Amino acid sequence: MPPPTVLYGVIALLLTYLTSALALSSTSRLPTPARIKLTENYKEASALSEKFRQNPATEEQQKTVAIIGGGLSGLACAKYLSDAGHKPIVYEARNVLGGKVSAWQDEDGDWIETGLHIFFGAYPNMMNLFEELDIEDRLQWKPHRMTFAMADKPGQFTSFEFPPGVPAPLNMAAAILTNTEMLTLTEKIRMVPGLLPMLLEGQSFIDAQDELSVLQFMQKYGMPERINQEIFIAMGKALDFIDPDRLSMSVILTAMNRFINEADGSQTAFLDGNQPDRLCQPIVDHIEKTGGQVQMGKPIASIDLNADNSVKGLLCADGSTITADMYVSAMPVDVVKRLIPSSWSTMPYFRQLDELEGIPVVNIQLWFDRKLKALDGLCFSRSPLLSVYADMSVCCEEYASDKASMLELVFAPCSPVAGSEKNWIAASDEEIIDATVKELARLFPTEIGPGAMDGGAKVTKSTVVRVPRSVYAATPGRGKFRPSQESPIDNFVMAGDFAIQKYLGSMEGAVLSGKLAAEVVCDKAANKATKGVRQVTESIANNEWQERIPAGVRGNYPIAFGGGQQGSGATVSHP
Repeated sequence: MPPPTVLYGVIALLLTYLTSALALSSTSRLPTPARIKLTENYKEASALSEKFRQNPATEEQQKTVAIIGGGLSGLACAKYLSDAGHKPIVYEARNVLGGKVSAWQDEDGDWIETGLHIFFGAYPNMMNLFEELDIEDRLQWKPHRMTFAMADKPGQFTSFEFPPGVPAPLNMAAAILTNTEMLTLTEKIRMVPGLLPMLLEGQSFIDAQDELSVLQFMQKYGMPERINQEIFIAMGKALDFIDPDRLSMSVILTAMNRFINEADGSQTAFLDGNQPDRLCQPIVDHIEKTGGQVQMGKPIASIDLNADNSVKGLLCADGSTITADMYVSAMPVDVVKRLIPSSWSTMPYFRQLDELEGIPVVNIQLWFDRKLKALDGLCFSRSPLLSVYADMSVCCEEYASDKASMLELVFAPCSPVAGSEKNWIAASDEEIIDATVKELARLFPTEIGPGAMDGGAKVTKSTVVRVPRSVYAATPGRGKFRPSQESPIDNFVMAGDFAIQKYLGSMEGAVLSGKLAAEVVCDKAANKATKGVRQVTESIANNEWQERIPAGVRGNYPIAFGGGQQGSGATVSHP
Protein backbone atom coordinates (compact mmCIF):
# COMPACT_ATOMS: atom_id res chain seq x y z
CA MET A 1 0.00 0.00 0.00
CA PRO A 2 1.39 3.45 -0.87
CA PRO A 3 2.34 5.71 2.05
CA PRO A 4 -0.33 8.08 3.46
CA THR A 5 1.30 11.17 1.96
CA VAL A 6 0.98 9.68 -1.54
CA LEU A 7 -2.68 8.72 -0.95
CA TYR A 8 -3.46 12.21 0.31
CA GLY A 9 -1.73 13.68 -2.71
CA VAL A 10 -3.77 11.54 -5.12
CA ILE A 11 -7.03 12.42 -3.35
CA ALA A 12 -6.09 16.08 -3.37
CA LEU A 13 -5.40 16.07 -7.11
CA LEU A 14 -8.65 14.22 -7.86
CA LEU A 15 -10.76 16.51 -5.71
CA THR A 16 -9.03 19.63 -7.00
CA TYR A 17 -10.19 18.57 -10.45
CA LEU A 18 -13.71 17.95 -9.17
CA THR A 19 -13.69 21.32 -7.47
CA SER A 20 -12.80 23.18 -10.64
CA ALA A 21 -15.24 21.16 -12.71
CA LEU A 22 -18.20 21.62 -10.39
CA ALA A 23 -17.50 25.01 -8.82
CA LEU A 24 -20.45 27.33 -8.34
CA SER A 25 -20.28 31.08 -8.57
CA SER A 26 -20.87 32.96 -5.31
CA THR A 27 -24.39 34.25 -4.88
CA SER A 28 -26.18 35.92 -2.01
CA ARG A 29 -28.91 33.28 -1.81
CA LEU A 30 -28.71 29.59 -2.69
CA PRO A 31 -31.42 26.95 -2.33
CA THR A 32 -31.50 24.72 0.73
CA PRO A 33 -28.99 21.92 0.05
CA ALA A 34 -31.07 18.90 -0.96
CA ARG A 35 -28.76 16.41 0.75
CA ILE A 36 -29.59 17.81 4.20
CA LYS A 37 -32.93 16.00 4.14
CA LEU A 38 -31.26 12.70 3.20
CA THR A 39 -29.12 12.47 6.33
CA GLU A 40 -29.94 10.05 9.12
CA ASN A 41 -30.12 12.91 11.60
CA TYR A 42 -32.72 14.74 9.51
CA LYS A 43 -34.76 11.55 9.13
CA GLU A 44 -34.58 11.05 12.90
CA ALA A 45 -35.74 14.64 13.47
CA SER A 46 -38.62 14.17 11.03
CA ALA A 47 -39.64 10.91 12.69
CA LEU A 48 -39.86 12.58 16.09
CA SER A 49 -41.97 15.39 14.58
CA GLU A 50 -44.27 12.81 13.04
CA LYS A 51 -44.64 11.04 16.38
CA PHE A 52 -46.41 14.13 17.77
CA ARG A 53 -48.88 14.22 14.89
CA GLN A 54 -49.55 10.48 14.55
CA ASN A 55 -51.53 9.88 17.74
CA PRO A 56 -52.94 13.17 19.02
CA ALA A 57 -54.07 13.25 22.63
CA THR A 58 -57.64 12.24 23.31
CA GLU A 59 -59.89 14.56 25.29
CA GLU A 60 -59.10 12.56 28.43
CA GLN A 61 -55.35 12.69 27.78
CA GLN A 62 -55.14 16.38 26.85
CA LYS A 63 -52.96 18.38 29.21
CA THR A 64 -52.64 22.06 29.87
CA VAL A 65 -48.90 22.72 29.98
CA ALA A 66 -47.31 25.86 31.44
CA ILE A 67 -43.97 26.56 29.75
CA ILE A 68 -41.67 29.05 31.48
CA GLY A 69 -39.60 30.87 28.87
CA GLY A 70 -40.21 32.07 25.32
CA GLY A 71 -36.83 31.31 23.81
CA LEU A 72 -36.38 28.78 21.03
CA SER A 73 -36.57 25.85 23.44
CA GLY A 74 -39.85 26.97 25.02
CA LEU A 75 -41.41 27.89 21.68
CA ALA A 76 -40.35 24.57 20.11
CA CYS A 77 -41.75 22.65 23.07
CA ALA A 78 -45.08 24.48 22.74
CA LYS A 79 -45.17 23.95 18.97
CA TYR A 80 -44.82 20.18 19.24
CA LEU A 81 -47.19 19.90 22.20
CA SER A 82 -49.83 21.73 20.19
CA ASP A 83 -49.16 19.34 17.27
CA ALA A 84 -49.88 16.48 19.68
CA GLY A 85 -53.23 17.91 20.75
CA HIS A 86 -52.21 19.42 24.08
CA LYS A 87 -52.73 23.00 25.25
CA PRO A 88 -49.39 24.72 25.88
CA ILE A 89 -49.18 28.21 27.33
CA VAL A 90 -45.80 29.94 27.07
CA TYR A 91 -44.98 32.54 29.74
CA GLU A 92 -42.14 34.86 28.71
CA ALA A 93 -40.78 37.31 31.29
CA ARG A 94 -39.72 39.92 28.76
CA ASN A 95 -41.69 41.78 26.11
CA VAL A 96 -39.65 40.22 23.31
CA LEU A 97 -39.42 36.57 22.30
CA GLY A 98 -36.39 34.52 21.38
CA GLY A 99 -34.29 34.45 24.55
CA LYS A 100 -30.70 34.31 23.37
CA VAL A 101 -31.81 35.09 19.79
CA SER A 102 -34.01 38.04 20.79
CA ALA A 103 -33.84 41.38 19.00
CA TRP A 104 -35.55 44.75 19.29
CA GLN A 105 -35.74 47.98 17.30
CA ASP A 106 -34.10 51.27 18.26
CA GLU A 107 -35.42 54.78 17.62
CA ASP A 108 -34.13 54.65 14.04
CA GLY A 109 -36.02 51.45 13.34
CA ASP A 110 -32.78 49.41 13.17
CA TRP A 111 -32.83 45.96 14.73
CA ILE A 112 -30.50 45.42 17.67
CA GLU A 113 -29.61 41.75 18.00
CA THR A 114 -28.51 39.71 20.99
CA GLY A 115 -26.09 37.76 18.83
CA LEU A 116 -24.88 36.89 15.35
CA HIS A 117 -26.87 33.74 14.67
CA ILE A 118 -25.87 31.37 11.89
CA PHE A 119 -27.75 28.28 10.73
CA PHE A 120 -25.75 25.18 9.75
CA GLY A 121 -26.74 22.32 7.50
CA ALA A 122 -25.98 20.08 10.48
CA TYR A 123 -29.02 21.50 12.34
CA PRO A 124 -31.59 18.80 11.45
CA ASN A 125 -34.29 19.71 13.97
CA MET A 126 -34.02 23.39 13.09
CA MET A 127 -34.18 22.62 9.37
CA ASN A 128 -37.15 20.31 10.02
CA LEU A 129 -38.88 23.14 11.92
CA PHE A 130 -38.38 25.57 9.03
CA GLU A 131 -39.91 23.01 6.66
CA GLU A 132 -42.90 22.36 8.95
CA LEU A 133 -43.59 26.09 9.26
CA ASP A 134 -43.21 26.53 5.49
CA ILE A 135 -40.57 29.26 5.90
CA GLU A 136 -37.55 27.57 4.34
CA ASP A 137 -37.33 30.40 1.83
CA ARG A 138 -36.33 32.71 4.70
CA LEU A 139 -32.92 31.02 4.93
CA GLN A 140 -30.26 32.68 2.81
CA TRP A 141 -27.78 29.88 2.12
CA LYS A 142 -24.22 30.86 1.27
CA PRO A 143 -21.60 29.09 -0.87
CA HIS A 144 -20.14 26.14 1.02
CA ARG A 145 -16.89 27.47 2.41
CA MET A 146 -15.26 28.36 5.72
CA THR A 147 -13.42 31.67 5.48
CA PHE A 148 -10.66 32.88 7.78
CA ALA A 149 -8.94 36.25 7.98
CA MET A 150 -5.21 35.81 7.43
CA ALA A 151 -3.64 36.65 10.77
CA ASP A 152 -0.27 37.57 9.26
CA LYS A 153 -1.63 39.18 6.06
CA PRO A 154 -3.96 42.05 6.98
CA GLY A 155 -6.89 42.49 4.62
CA GLN A 156 -6.51 39.01 3.10
CA PHE A 157 -8.62 35.90 3.54
CA THR A 158 -8.27 32.19 2.97
CA SER A 159 -11.04 29.59 2.68
CA PHE A 160 -11.75 25.91 2.90
CA GLU A 161 -13.79 25.46 -0.29
CA PHE A 162 -16.16 22.48 -0.28
CA PRO A 163 -16.69 21.09 -3.80
CA PRO A 164 -20.39 20.81 -4.70
CA GLY A 165 -21.77 17.38 -5.52
CA VAL A 166 -18.95 15.52 -3.74
CA PRO A 167 -20.13 13.21 -0.93
CA ALA A 168 -18.96 13.30 2.67
CA PRO A 169 -16.29 12.91 3.90
CA LEU A 170 -14.48 13.46 0.60
CA ASN A 171 -15.75 17.02 0.24
CA MET A 172 -14.19 18.03 3.56
CA ALA A 173 -10.98 16.20 2.66
CA ALA A 174 -10.88 18.25 -0.53
CA ALA A 175 -11.60 21.48 1.35
CA ILE A 176 -8.77 20.86 3.79
CA LEU A 177 -6.21 19.43 1.40
CA THR A 178 -6.62 22.04 -1.32
CA ASN A 179 -6.03 24.90 1.11
CA THR A 180 -2.27 25.40 1.36
CA GLU A 181 -2.28 28.68 3.29
CA MET A 182 -3.23 27.55 6.77
CA LEU A 183 -1.71 24.13 7.43
CA THR A 184 1.05 22.15 5.77
CA LEU A 185 0.35 18.64 4.48
CA THR A 186 2.37 17.21 7.36
CA GLU A 187 0.29 19.12 9.90
CA LYS A 188 -2.92 17.92 8.27
CA ILE A 189 -1.73 14.32 8.45
CA ARG A 190 -0.85 14.75 12.13
CA MET A 191 -4.51 15.60 12.81
CA VAL A 192 -5.63 12.15 11.63
CA PRO A 193 -4.71 10.04 14.73
CA GLY A 194 -6.94 12.19 16.95
CA LEU A 195 -9.86 12.35 14.51
CA LEU A 196 -9.86 8.74 13.33
CA PRO A 197 -11.30 7.31 16.59
CA MET A 198 -14.12 9.84 16.29
CA LEU A 199 -15.00 8.46 12.86
CA LEU A 200 -14.68 4.82 13.92
CA GLU A 201 -16.27 4.95 17.40
CA GLY A 202 -18.66 7.86 16.99
CA GLN A 203 -20.48 9.46 19.91
CA SER A 204 -19.03 7.19 22.60
CA PHE A 205 -15.53 8.45 21.79
CA ILE A 206 -16.71 12.05 21.59
CA ASP A 207 -18.41 11.87 25.00
CA ALA A 208 -15.31 10.32 26.57
CA GLN A 209 -13.22 13.35 25.57
CA ASP A 210 -15.34 15.73 27.64
CA GLU A 211 -12.85 15.52 30.51
CA LEU A 212 -10.05 16.87 28.30
CA SER A 213 -9.51 20.43 27.16
CA VAL A 214 -8.73 21.01 23.51
CA LEU A 215 -5.05 21.56 24.33
CA GLN A 216 -4.87 18.41 26.48
CA PHE A 217 -6.42 16.39 23.65
CA MET A 218 -3.92 17.82 21.17
CA GLN A 219 -1.01 16.90 23.43
CA LYS A 220 -2.40 13.38 23.91
CA TYR A 221 -2.54 12.76 20.16
CA GLY A 222 0.60 14.64 19.21
CA MET A 223 -1.02 17.44 17.25
CA PRO A 224 1.26 20.42 16.56
CA GLU A 225 0.48 23.79 18.16
CA ARG A 226 -0.15 25.40 14.77
CA ILE A 227 -3.38 23.38 14.43
CA ASN A 228 -4.59 25.15 17.55
CA GLN A 229 -3.48 28.56 16.29
CA GLU A 230 -4.91 28.10 12.80
CA ILE A 231 -8.12 26.12 13.47
CA PHE A 232 -9.12 25.32 17.04
CA ILE A 233 -8.92 28.81 18.55
CA ALA A 234 -11.32 30.08 15.88
CA MET A 235 -13.64 27.09 16.31
CA GLY A 236 -13.66 27.29 20.10
CA LYS A 237 -14.52 30.98 20.15
CA ALA A 238 -17.23 30.49 17.54
CA LEU A 239 -18.83 27.45 19.20
CA ASP A 240 -18.72 28.45 22.87
CA PHE A 241 -17.08 31.91 23.10
CA ILE A 242 -14.13 30.40 24.96
CA ASP A 243 -10.43 29.72 24.34
CA PRO A 244 -9.20 26.13 23.69
CA ASP A 245 -7.26 25.79 26.94
CA ARG A 246 -10.60 26.11 28.79
CA LEU A 247 -12.89 24.32 26.30
CA SER A 248 -13.93 20.67 26.39
CA MET A 249 -12.68 18.77 23.34
CA SER A 250 -16.10 17.12 23.04
CA VAL A 251 -17.42 20.46 21.72
CA ILE A 252 -14.91 20.56 18.86
CA LEU A 253 -15.41 16.86 18.07
CA THR A 254 -19.20 17.14 18.10
CA ALA A 255 -19.05 19.87 15.45
CA MET A 256 -16.35 18.16 13.39
CA ASN A 257 -18.21 14.84 13.47
CA ARG A 258 -21.28 16.47 11.91
CA PHE A 259 -19.21 18.48 9.45
CA ILE A 260 -17.24 15.44 8.32
CA ASN A 261 -20.12 12.96 8.12
CA GLU A 262 -22.74 15.23 6.54
CA ALA A 263 -21.87 16.62 3.12
CA ASP A 264 -23.61 19.93 3.77
CA GLY A 265 -23.22 19.97 7.54
CA SER A 266 -20.87 22.95 7.64
CA GLN A 267 -22.69 24.98 4.99
CA THR A 268 -24.17 28.13 6.53
CA ALA A 269 -27.29 30.21 6.09
CA PHE A 270 -28.43 33.58 7.41
CA LEU A 271 -32.03 34.34 8.29
CA ASP A 272 -33.30 36.96 5.84
CA GLY A 273 -34.31 39.32 8.65
CA ASN A 274 -34.70 39.72 12.38
CA GLN A 275 -35.32 36.60 14.50
CA PRO A 276 -38.51 37.72 16.33
CA ASP A 277 -40.44 38.43 13.13
CA ARG A 278 -38.92 35.93 10.74
CA LEU A 279 -38.59 32.88 13.01
CA CYS A 280 -40.28 33.31 16.40
CA GLN A 281 -43.55 34.79 15.11
CA PRO A 282 -44.30 31.89 12.72
CA ILE A 283 -43.89 29.51 15.67
CA VAL A 284 -46.26 31.66 17.75
CA ASP A 285 -48.79 31.74 14.91
CA HIS A 286 -48.65 27.94 14.68
CA ILE A 287 -49.08 27.52 18.45
CA GLU A 288 -52.05 29.88 18.61
CA LYS A 289 -53.66 28.40 15.52
CA THR A 290 -53.66 24.99 17.17
CA GLY A 291 -55.10 26.14 20.50
CA GLY A 292 -52.05 27.19 22.51
CA GLN A 293 -51.06 30.60 23.85
CA VAL A 294 -47.97 32.77 24.19
CA GLN A 295 -47.98 35.46 26.87
CA MET A 296 -45.19 38.04 27.19
CA GLY A 297 -44.30 40.29 30.11
CA LYS A 298 -45.10 37.50 32.57
CA PRO A 299 -42.08 36.87 34.85
CA ILE A 300 -42.29 33.99 37.33
CA ALA A 301 -41.41 34.78 40.95
CA SER A 302 -41.53 31.29 42.47
CA ILE A 303 -42.59 27.67 42.03
CA ASP A 304 -45.18 26.53 44.59
CA LEU A 305 -45.33 22.86 45.59
CA ASN A 306 -47.78 20.30 46.87
CA ALA A 307 -46.98 18.13 49.89
CA ASP A 308 -45.61 15.39 47.59
CA ASN A 309 -43.15 17.87 45.97
CA SER A 310 -45.11 18.06 42.72
CA VAL A 311 -45.75 21.51 41.28
CA LYS A 312 -48.90 23.13 42.61
CA GLY A 313 -48.59 26.33 40.61
CA LEU A 314 -46.42 29.26 39.57
CA LEU A 315 -46.49 32.56 41.42
CA CYS A 316 -45.98 35.47 39.03
CA ALA A 317 -44.20 38.72 39.82
CA ASP A 318 -47.51 40.56 39.43
CA GLY A 319 -49.07 38.47 42.20
CA SER A 320 -51.17 36.23 39.97
CA THR A 321 -50.97 32.44 40.06
CA ILE A 322 -50.67 30.01 37.16
CA THR A 323 -51.92 26.45 37.43
CA ALA A 324 -51.59 23.68 34.85
CA ASP A 325 -51.46 19.91 34.55
CA MET A 326 -47.77 19.87 33.61
CA TYR A 327 -44.95 22.41 33.87
CA VAL A 328 -41.91 22.84 31.64
CA SER A 329 -38.91 25.00 32.51
CA ALA A 330 -37.41 26.48 29.35
CA MET A 331 -35.30 29.01 31.23
CA PRO A 332 -31.51 29.39 31.04
CA VAL A 333 -29.72 27.26 33.61
CA ASP A 334 -28.60 30.31 35.61
CA VAL A 335 -32.22 31.44 36.01
CA VAL A 336 -33.54 27.94 36.79
CA LYS A 337 -31.11 27.64 39.68
CA ARG A 338 -32.53 30.78 41.28
CA LEU A 339 -36.06 29.34 41.33
CA ILE A 340 -35.45 25.78 42.58
CA PRO A 341 -37.76 25.31 45.62
CA SER A 342 -36.08 24.48 48.95
CA SER A 343 -37.30 20.89 49.10
CA TRP A 344 -35.99 20.23 45.57
CA SER A 345 -32.58 21.70 46.38
CA THR A 346 -31.42 18.53 48.17
CA MET A 347 -32.24 16.30 45.18
CA PRO A 348 -29.15 15.30 43.14
CA TYR A 349 -30.98 15.96 39.87
CA PHE A 350 -31.33 19.65 40.74
CA ARG A 351 -28.10 19.95 42.74
CA GLN A 352 -26.03 19.00 39.69
CA LEU A 353 -27.12 22.26 38.05
CA ASP A 354 -24.62 24.00 40.35
CA GLU A 355 -21.92 22.64 38.03
CA LEU A 356 -23.35 24.47 35.01
CA GLU A 357 -23.29 28.19 34.32
CA GLY A 358 -23.57 30.43 31.30
CA ILE A 359 -20.52 31.85 29.52
CA PRO A 360 -20.28 35.63 28.97
CA VAL A 361 -20.38 37.08 25.45
CA VAL A 362 -20.77 40.49 23.84
CA ASN A 363 -22.43 41.22 20.50
CA ILE A 364 -21.51 44.37 18.58
CA GLN A 365 -23.10 46.11 15.61
CA LEU A 366 -21.22 48.83 13.75
CA TRP A 367 -22.70 51.01 11.02
CA PHE A 368 -20.14 52.61 8.67
CA ASP A 369 -20.31 55.64 6.40
CA ARG A 370 -19.36 53.65 3.32
CA LYS A 371 -19.38 50.22 1.77
CA LEU A 372 -16.55 47.92 2.83
CA LYS A 373 -15.07 45.17 0.68
CA ALA A 374 -17.16 42.48 2.31
CA LEU A 375 -17.46 38.75 1.90
CA ASP A 376 -20.91 37.27 1.43
CA GLY A 377 -20.93 34.98 4.43
CA LEU A 378 -19.53 34.28 7.86
CA CYS A 379 -15.88 35.06 8.52
CA PHE A 380 -13.62 33.82 11.32
CA SER A 381 -11.66 36.90 12.33
CA ARG A 382 -8.78 35.04 14.05
CA SER A 383 -8.39 38.05 16.31
CA PRO A 384 -7.59 37.88 20.03
CA LEU A 385 -10.68 40.02 20.71
CA LEU A 386 -13.13 39.01 18.02
CA SER A 387 -14.61 35.64 17.18
CA VAL A 388 -16.74 35.72 14.04
CA TYR A 389 -18.34 38.53 12.10
CA ALA A 390 -20.40 39.27 9.00
CA ASP A 391 -21.29 42.29 6.93
CA MET A 392 -25.05 42.13 7.32
CA SER A 393 -25.54 44.66 4.52
CA VAL A 394 -24.36 41.89 2.20
CA CYS A 395 -25.44 38.72 4.00
CA CYS A 396 -28.99 39.53 5.09
CA GLU A 397 -31.82 40.79 2.91
CA GLU A 398 -33.44 42.97 5.58
CA TYR A 399 -30.18 44.82 6.26
CA ALA A 400 -29.08 45.04 2.60
CA SER A 401 -27.43 48.25 1.41
CA ASP A 402 -25.23 49.06 -1.55
CA LYS A 403 -24.08 52.33 0.03
CA ALA A 404 -22.92 51.49 3.55
CA SER A 405 -21.87 48.45 5.59
CA MET A 406 -23.15 47.20 8.92
CA LEU A 407 -20.84 44.74 10.60
CA GLU A 408 -22.11 42.40 13.30
CA LEU A 409 -19.32 40.98 15.44
CA VAL A 410 -19.02 38.54 18.33
CA PHE A 411 -16.60 39.86 20.95
CA ALA A 412 -15.04 36.78 22.58
CA PRO A 413 -13.55 35.73 24.86
CA CYS A 414 -14.72 38.65 26.96
CA SER A 415 -13.97 37.58 30.55
CA PRO A 416 -11.19 35.81 32.45
CA VAL A 417 -13.28 32.64 32.83
CA ALA A 418 -13.37 32.37 29.03
CA GLY A 419 -9.71 33.19 28.51
CA SER A 420 -9.60 36.99 28.28
CA GLU A 421 -7.08 38.96 30.34
CA LYS A 422 -9.68 41.68 30.85
CA ASN A 423 -13.28 41.54 32.04
CA TRP A 424 -14.83 43.19 29.00
CA ILE A 425 -18.36 42.55 30.26
CA ALA A 426 -17.67 45.20 32.92
CA ALA A 427 -16.01 47.64 30.49
CA SER A 428 -17.84 50.68 29.14
CA ASP A 429 -19.45 50.67 25.72
CA GLU A 430 -16.88 53.24 24.59
CA GLU A 431 -13.97 50.99 25.61
CA ILE A 432 -15.46 47.99 23.80
CA ILE A 433 -16.21 49.92 20.60
CA ASP A 434 -12.78 51.57 20.64
CA ALA A 435 -11.01 48.22 21.05
CA THR A 436 -13.14 46.68 18.29
CA VAL A 437 -12.45 49.47 15.79
CA LYS A 438 -8.72 49.36 16.56
CA GLU A 439 -8.75 45.61 15.96
CA LEU A 440 -10.62 46.09 12.66
CA ALA A 441 -8.05 48.69 11.65
CA ARG A 442 -5.34 46.11 12.27
CA LEU A 443 -7.17 43.45 10.28
CA PHE A 444 -8.20 45.76 7.42
CA PRO A 445 -5.66 48.62 7.28
CA THR A 446 -6.57 49.67 3.74
CA GLU A 447 -10.22 50.30 4.67
CA ILE A 448 -10.40 51.22 8.36
CA GLY A 449 -8.14 53.37 10.52
CA PRO A 450 -5.59 56.13 10.03
CA GLY A 451 -3.56 54.16 7.49
CA ALA A 452 -6.48 53.94 5.04
CA MET A 453 -7.11 56.44 2.26
CA ASP A 454 -9.02 59.51 3.52
CA GLY A 455 -8.75 58.18 7.05
CA GLY A 456 -10.79 55.10 6.21
CA ALA A 457 -14.39 54.17 6.91
CA LYS A 458 -15.95 55.90 9.91
CA VAL A 459 -18.38 54.38 12.39
CA THR A 460 -21.66 56.33 12.26
CA LYS A 461 -23.54 54.26 14.83
CA SER A 462 -22.81 51.44 17.26
CA THR A 463 -24.48 49.11 19.74
CA VAL A 464 -23.08 46.86 22.44
CA VAL A 465 -25.24 44.03 23.80
CA ARG A 466 -23.93 42.10 26.79
CA VAL A 467 -25.02 38.60 27.71
CA PRO A 468 -23.26 37.86 31.04
CA ARG A 469 -24.67 34.31 31.02
CA SER A 470 -25.15 32.90 27.54
CA VAL A 471 -24.97 29.19 26.58
CA TYR A 472 -23.54 26.98 29.31
CA ALA A 473 -19.77 27.07 29.62
CA ALA A 474 -18.60 23.79 28.09
CA THR A 475 -15.43 23.56 30.16
CA PRO A 476 -13.91 20.08 30.62
CA GLY A 477 -16.07 17.68 32.60
CA ARG A 478 -19.35 19.61 32.37
CA GLY A 479 -21.19 17.13 30.15
CA LYS A 480 -21.91 14.64 32.93
CA PHE A 481 -23.89 17.28 34.84
CA ARG A 482 -26.35 18.06 32.05
CA PRO A 483 -29.81 16.93 33.22
CA SER A 484 -32.31 14.86 31.29
CA GLN A 485 -35.51 16.51 30.14
CA GLU A 486 -37.42 14.20 32.45
CA SER A 487 -37.01 15.13 36.12
CA PRO A 488 -37.78 13.21 39.35
CA ILE A 489 -40.82 15.49 39.76
CA ASP A 490 -43.73 13.84 37.98
CA ASN A 491 -45.30 17.01 36.55
CA PHE A 492 -42.09 19.03 35.96
CA VAL A 493 -39.95 18.75 32.82
CA MET A 494 -36.67 20.47 31.96
CA ALA A 495 -35.92 22.05 28.58
CA GLY A 496 -33.12 24.32 27.43
CA ASP A 497 -29.96 23.82 25.38
CA PHE A 498 -28.03 22.88 28.57
CA ALA A 499 -30.30 19.86 29.12
CA ILE A 500 -28.82 16.70 27.64
CA GLN A 501 -29.12 16.19 23.90
CA LYS A 502 -26.56 15.31 21.26
CA TYR A 503 -25.96 18.84 20.04
CA LEU A 504 -24.16 21.72 21.64
CA GLY A 505 -25.55 24.71 23.49
CA SER A 506 -26.93 26.23 20.29
CA MET A 507 -30.11 27.04 18.42
CA GLU A 508 -30.27 23.42 17.29
CA GLY A 509 -29.70 22.20 20.85
CA ALA A 510 -32.45 24.49 22.14
CA VAL A 511 -34.99 23.30 19.56
CA LEU A 512 -34.13 19.63 20.10
CA SER A 513 -34.29 19.96 23.89
CA GLY A 514 -37.71 21.59 23.66
CA LYS A 515 -38.82 18.83 21.35
CA LEU A 516 -37.57 16.13 23.75
CA ALA A 517 -39.33 17.87 26.65
CA ALA A 518 -42.57 17.79 24.64
CA GLU A 519 -42.02 14.08 24.07
CA VAL A 520 -41.78 13.48 27.83
CA VAL A 521 -45.08 15.32 28.40
CA CYS A 522 -46.82 13.43 25.59
CA ASP A 523 -45.59 10.02 26.72
CA LYS A 524 -46.66 10.67 30.31
CA ALA A 525 -50.07 11.92 29.19
CA ALA A 526 -50.58 8.75 27.15
CA ASN A 527 -49.28 6.51 29.98
CA LYS A 528 -46.43 5.36 27.77
CA ALA A 529 -42.97 4.42 28.98
CA THR A 530 -40.53 7.33 28.98
CA LYS A 531 -36.76 7.31 28.56
CA GLY A 532 -36.40 7.96 32.27
CA VAL A 533 -34.33 10.33 34.36
CA ARG A 534 -30.66 10.48 33.48
CA GLN A 535 -28.44 8.98 36.16
CA VAL A 536 -26.71 11.61 38.23
CA THR A 537 -22.95 11.31 38.63
CA GLU A 538 -21.74 9.74 41.91
CA SER A 539 -19.94 12.91 43.00
CA ILE A 540 -23.36 14.55 43.30
CA ALA A 541 -25.59 11.58 44.15
CA ASN A 542 -23.50 10.38 47.11
CA ASN A 543 -23.50 13.71 48.93
CA GLU A 544 -25.95 14.84 51.56
CA TRP A 545 -27.15 18.32 50.73
CA GLN A 546 -28.59 21.03 52.92
CA GLU A 547 -31.76 22.77 51.82
CA ARG A 548 -31.36 26.17 50.21
CA ILE A 549 -33.86 28.98 50.04
CA PRO A 550 -34.37 29.99 46.38
CA ALA A 551 -32.70 33.31 45.62
CA GLY A 552 -35.41 34.31 43.17
CA VAL A 553 -35.00 36.51 40.11
CA ARG A 554 -33.98 39.99 41.17
CA GLY A 555 -34.70 42.95 38.98
CA ASN A 556 -36.87 43.45 35.94
CA TYR A 557 -34.30 43.87 33.22
CA PRO A 558 -33.17 41.58 30.37
CA ILE A 559 -30.08 39.99 31.91
CA ALA A 560 -32.07 39.04 35.03
CA PHE A 561 -33.92 36.60 32.78
CA GLY A 562 -30.86 35.43 30.82
CA GLY A 563 -31.26 37.82 27.90
CA GLY A 564 -29.00 40.30 26.20
CA GLN A 565 -28.96 43.91 27.35
CA GLN A 566 -27.59 47.13 25.96
CA GLY A 567 -25.36 49.25 28.16
CA SER A 568 -26.22 52.66 29.50
CA GLY A 569 -24.98 54.16 26.25
CA ALA A 570 -27.55 52.11 24.31
CA THR A 571 -27.43 52.94 20.59
CA VAL A 572 -24.69 55.50 20.01
CA SER A 573 -24.53 57.75 16.96
CA HIS A 574 -21.02 58.82 16.03
CA PRO A 575 -20.71 62.29 14.49
